[in-house]
Amino acid sequence: MAFQKEETQSEPPMEEYTPAPLEERRNLLTVTDVERTFHVAGKPLHVLKGIQMDIKERQLVMLKGRSGSGKTTLLNCLGGLDTPSKGEILFDGLKFHQMSDNERTLIRRKHMGFIFQAFALMPLLSAWENVELTLRMAGVPRSLWKERVAHCLELVGLEKRMHHRPFELSGGEQQRVAIAKAIAHKPKLLLADEPTAELDSGMGAQIMAVFHNIIRTEQVTICMTTHDLTILEVADHVYEMVDGKFI
Repeated sequence: MAFQKEETQSEPPMEEYTPAPLEERRNLLTVTDVERTFHVAGKPLHVLKGIQMDIKERQLVMLKGRSGSGKTTLLNCLGGLDTPSKGEILFDGLKFHQMSDNERTLIRRKHMGFIFQAFALMPLLSAWENVELTLRMAGVPRSLWKERVAHCLELVGLEKRMHHRPFELSGGEQQRVAIAKAIAHKPKLLLADEPTAELDSGMGAQIMAVFHNIIRTEQVTICMTTHDLTILEVADHVYEMVDGKFI
């Protein structure tokens, strides 16, 4: 898909990122012996095979692997969009894997944000309206919407593109709107599935700069999947997945 050229005026600040010392951060997510099995044509398909991992607060963690390695299935389990067949997932000390669908939905609505490679924006709404929609769905008081929407869009470098609709924005700009939308309700955890897959290397680098900026300013933790080797060096930790296991 061809996108229009990124405007230099909308680039986010490229400040140097310095991760907080590990000893100052606690575990936000703890994954213990997680397995996920699907049944296909009456036969078990083992997609996750004994995953163990810790994600500390204010970290940028990447799940690296080829298509089919299990990284998206793991991300879905971390976000409560799917449940493990075996094992435990603790989110902020809560037994996420044992919660009901309604309980997980409430946790996601208040404490998690999601970013997808296809942007997942409402095409008839402006950037401002897309971000505002998240606040509406999260039950944030209307009196707080204006200030928060403006802050989030400025944070991702779109202060001059706030009232443009998705089709008027480049791919990188659309992904920045998706990021602003995902952080609007002040989540603790941001889960991103291949957020740079539809972007060229330059736009991808800008998105990673935005991620570092929101970790610093919003105190959010980010876990993302990727197969882009060029961005791995900016992660606090990289888990490499092959056939449903870390290597």
